[in-house]
Amino acid sequence: MLGIDVGGTSMKAAFRSVGADGRLGAPEHTARRPTPAGPETADALGDFAADLIAAHGPVDAVGIGAPGIVDEVAGVAEFSVAPAWTNLPLRELVAARLGGIPVTLGHDVRLGGLAEGQLGAASGSRDYLFVALGTGVGGMLCLDGVPRLGPHHRAAEIGHVVVDPTDEPCGCGRRGCLENFASATAIASRYGSGVSAYEVSRLAAAGDARAVAVWSRAVEALAVALEGAITLLDLEVIVIGGGVAKAGEQLLAPLRAEIDARLTFQRPPRIVQAALGDEAAVAGAALIALDLLRPASPPSPSELAPHRTESEDLIS
Repeated sequence: MLGIDVGGTSMKAAFRSVGADGRLGAPEHTARRPTPAGPETADALGDFAADLIAAHGPVDAVGIGAPGIVDEVAGVAEFSVAPAWTNLPLRELVAARLGGIPVTLGHDVRLGGLAEGQLGAASGSRDYLFVALGTGVGGMLCLDGVPRLGPHHRAAEIGHVVVDPTDEPCGCGRRGCLENFASATAIASRYGSGVSAYEVSRLAAAGDARAVAVWSRAVEALAVALEGAITLLDLEVIVIGGGVAKAGEQLLAPLRAEIDARLTFQRPPRIVQAALGDEAAVAGAALIALDLLRPASPPSPSELAPHRTESEDLIS
């Protein structure tokens, strides 16, 4: 399998073999190449995959992770700011470049969450939420062992949960979204002085008053959004990933405390740091490539049975 993650600045890739047990092996022949800014990304991506296959041997399938809004079913990258594209048929274009090798497309954050569920920090859990705190804030939801995309492929967009409607406008058009507080971009911007979110975390740990205030506000905003998710979904695990999560327990310890203080009847889930780091989406891309080769499961008896509506159940 070949998995590729298309980021705003670079494309990352890795090959993975499939063992006799049907599971993916360790990453091999990892590579990176700059990402063009516009729709020409599709050509560059196809060339990247073709060059890797030519150098390292044939593959059975290719999985691709893309940012922004992605229609996994249609294989279309609907919208992204970096790289800049709109309604780009990415799966079709790359498949044509590769001469018929099966290609599948997924959302980069959802692929990261998929990999954390099968190979990483949420392994063994059937009900978990993956939250990526990076340039923006994204999420992936898995319930009863099934990743949930939603009918409009927009499930788990936790970055646009409003946590303070009196705050500044968000890029989505509303005010006070979680992304305005807990993304790496927001943390750096709220501190100012040209420092990164990582530097803000170090300054906060050293007792810098302004950094402490910014970091604490990010933790509080994240806790507000996660409290709603816990109440609604009764989660077993919440995995925190992305660049901000590299702060480790400096983020997770106060986050757990803040959530525990807010919950009443709810049971707190385990809140853990992502295990796969920057390679999660690449691993997830390989996983969906592997899924292309697996035979479709036959429908269950319940799926074959005539469907009863709620009103029929009430009057029967």
